[in-house]
Amino acid sequence: MVTVGSELVACGLIVQFWLPNLTGIIWSIIALVVMFLLNAISVKGYGESEFWMSSLKVLTVFVFLIVGILTVTGVTGGDYIGGRNWHVEGAPFKDHVVGILKACIVAAFSFQGTEIIGVTVGESANPRRDVPRAIRSVFWRILFFYISSILIIGLVIRNDNENLANASSVSDVAISPFTMVFQKAGAGWAAHIMNAIVLVTILSAGNSGLYACTRVMWVLAKEGKAPRWFRKVTKGGVPFWALVFTALWSTMIFCISLAGNQKVYMFLINLSGLSGMVFWVGIALCHWRFRRAYIAQGYDLADLPYKAAFFPFGPIYACVLLTIIIIGQGYSTIWPKFDALSFVSTYLALPLFLIFWLGWKYTKKTQWVKLMDIDLTTGTLMELERNGEVEIFPPDTPWSWRKYLRWMHRKSD
Repeated sequence: MVTVGSELVACGLIVQFWLPNLTGIIWSIIALVVMFLLNAISVKGYGESEFWMSSLKVLTVFVFLIVGILTVTGVTGGDYIGGRNWHVEGAPFKDHVVGILKACIVAAFSFQGTEIIGVTVGESANPRRDVPRAIRSVFWRILFFYISSILIIGLVIRNDNENLANASSVSDVAISPFTMVFQKAGAGWAAHIMNAIVLVTILSAGNSGLYACTRVMWVLAKEGKAPRWFRKVTKGGVPFWALVFTALWSTMIFCISLAGNQKVYMFLINLSGLSGMVFWVGIALCHWRFRRAYIAQGYDLADLPYKAAFFPFGPIYACVLLTIIIIGQGYSTIWPKFDALSFVSTYLALPLFLIFWLGWKYTKKTQWVKLMDIDLTTGTLMELERNGEVEIFPPDTPWSWRKYLRWMHRKSD
């Protein structure tokens, strides 16, 4: 809900690039209505919209990487850059460890969302085939889209660039690093195109957030951890009241932006980013205990549709690294001068998490579950297949090259 609220704030700010005299609230409300309708129509409506929006983002990244490479090598822009900008003062790691920790909260806000694979598994026609494919492709998407783009930006733009240092508005896409790369290549008209792409990206992120949160509320209701009326689904399979509840809370979070767009937007990013890191600590711990319990109870790992590599190092490394980032990313709010508002903005997600988690354990008197007592069958794909509730498909063939669009972002069955 926080993520959706922050995306609504961003929508209003982005559109103000074209229409600065109109309040961004109007465009944020329009964006919410569009996202709500896409989710309310059917699962197919959400899937179709995400397919086309993601395809546009894929195309944009392709063009950006090509233009970036041509700019770095001097083919466009008339200036060979190479690795020159990595030798200026402070490069390539601005402010060293402190700078990295400060960037982690924004990076977490941007990276989180891959866990939606686990949310969508229940609406896949063939989970044994689709989920492993989706998980494996995430690595290549991150490597190609995120890491490659960041590499190009780091090569083309100096870390002391005045536009970056003087940036004072989230809506000022004209000084976005992506736009600056196009400008460096001699394509000054790119500001408007990149602004439109950023708007589509925001809608896509908000659309996915609304979908994921709705399904989480529905599952919580099925488990007795949320009101029963969240269980109701439409003929199209949409948990309608869970969707309405999510949309209303997202609207309330958005309304806080009336106190001041830029400050509230950064506050929501901090809250969402830190919540995402806490969430992933939980995922890593759950995976670590699941694999141990699976072996302890005599199951064969070969029966799993997907086995994560580097176990047990992977989840342990993730927990340790995320814990260090969570604790250290607010270092700049304490040293060299304590900033109370920034400190609260940075760490607010932690006490909120502890209140809900400890409150649930206290009221429900829950205990730590031993490995041999963990329920690994109820509601799982194996149980559904055994009971004939879902169709059993033949094993997937070994990975082979497919057409790019099918491999990178295929439509759901």
